[in-house]
Amino acid sequence: MGLSTKNKIKLEGGMSSMTDLVFLLLIFFIIMSIMSNDTTPLDLPNPSEKLPPVTNKVHPTVVVTEDNRYVVMPGGDMNAPMEFDEIKELVGTVVYDSGKPSLKIAGHKNADYEAVFQILALCQANEWDPVLAYDK
Repeated sequence: MGLSTKNKIKLEGGMSSMTDLVFLLLIFFIIMSIMSNDTTPLDLPNPSEKLPPVTNKVHPTVVVTEDNRYVVMPGGDMNAPMEFDEIKELVGTVVYDSGKPSLKIAGHKNADYEAVFQILALCQANEWDPVLAYDK
């Protein structure tokens, strides 16, 4: 009785495509190793050089609260926000003491744009660089 089928499934994989892949990878890595150079100039400090110490790690910040009032950091109290007229001189002192002509502006998501724009106008009038802080 001839019950066996004539079509049999081969379980072997073709090795020709695998050899092509290995050959291409070998050529790629050989070319990349030839093209890479170890003579890239690096400007590293000498071990004897001392870096200047960081004197002020805190960035001067104005926080705009939900009720459109302001807190000046560092040193401000989040429980006692102030009006814009009250913080003008305080912000100038904090920015001057930091040694950097920039001011970080952080605000509550429900704060009015006008409250933030007042701080931006203050930055523009004093030629400070505004840095807007936001959450993603």
